[in-house]
Amino acid sequence: MMARSSVIENEIREHIEDMSIRTERLDVLARKELPSQKQKAKLRVQQLQYDVMHLRAALEACQQRREQRELREREREELLKKPFSTNDADTAIAMDEALQVNTSLHNVHHGLDELLGSGRGILDGLRDQRQTLKGARTKLLDLANTLGLSNTVMRLVERRGGQDRVIVVVGMIVTCIVMVLVVKYLT
Repeated sequence: MMARSSVIENEIREHIEDMSIRTERLDVLARKELPSQKQKAKLRVQQLQYDVMHLRAALEACQQRREQRELREREREELLKKPFSTNDADTAIAMDEALQVNTSLHNVHHGLDELLGSGRGILDGLRDQRQTLKGARTKLLDLANTLGLSNTVMRLVERRGGQDRVIVVVGMIVTCIVMVLVVKYLT
């Protein structure tokens, strides 16, 4: 019976492929129609292509159901042929290990959320400090212009700002490395 259904499915598949080829030809012919009939012809060809696509999907669904049915029958036969015995002690379920892994993953997830939250807070603090330093720099420049300080003093102030940026970047890199090490060794 399985071989017969496969033969029938193959024949249906061939017919569907033939219909697909014919709809492609019809599509080419529809493009050559007169402008007044072109739209109507294209609509009919699209409907045929849509029908062919659904026939193909229905055939595939039918094949999958047949394959599943055959698989269930094979498994049923294997189960009926298999000799059964009583349960031994080796049927115990190792739940403790899975529970420990799940708990560990939950703790790591919670720890990462805390690290991200504190990192977000630090970043917001750095942004606020940046705005404060920009305001202070602007006021300092205004004051320096007012007092007539020399350009060398201004260069020293700007160089200090660059050094502060380097310190902040190095601090962020060290913090990221520490976070990665914490995550790596705590999981």
